[in-house]
Amino acid sequence: MEQTRETKAAGGAEAVGAAAIGPCAAIPAEHMAFIREVLDRVGDKWSLLLIAVLEPGPLRYTDLQRQIPGISQRMLTLTLRQLQQDGLITRTAYAEVPPRVEYALTPLGRGLHEIATSLVGWAAAHHDEIRENRARTTSAQPSAGTRA
Repeated sequence: MEQTRETKAAGGAEAVGAAAIGPCAAIPAEHMAFIREVLDRVGDKWSLLLIAVLEPGPLRYTDLQRQIPGISQRMLTLTLRQLQQDGLITRTAYAEVPPRVEYALTPLGRGLHEIATSLVGWAAAHHDEIRENRARTTSAQPSAGTRA
C-alpha cells in the first residue's frame, strides 16, 4: 500500500499517512487503529439505534428496550455502558424509591444523531432491494457440494 508523508504541525516531524489519497489520507497511520475502533463502536446496529431513539430526550432502560425490538438485556446494558464510556450518552441515577435511571445524548452524541438516523432510514428505505439482491446472489452461487 502506498503511503504519503505529512509534516506534523507541532515540531515539524514527519508522520506517515494512512493512505495516499481519499478520506484516510489526512489521518496519520498511528491514529487509524483507534479510528477503526470508534467506527466499530458507533457503527454497530445497537449503537446506531440507541442514538437514534435517544434524540427526543432522556429515556429509562425499559423505554429503550420497548423502542428497540430484538435487543437483549445483555446487549442493551453493554451498549449503553460503551456509549457512556465514549461520552456519547449520559446515565443519570435519581435517588428515589423505586430507583430511576435515565439515559440521554450528550452534545457529542447529538452530533452523531443525524448520521445515525440517516443510516437507519437508508436501511429501511432499501430493505426490499437489498433483500432481493441477497436472494439473487445466494441462489446464483454454487452449492457447497459442487465445484465451479
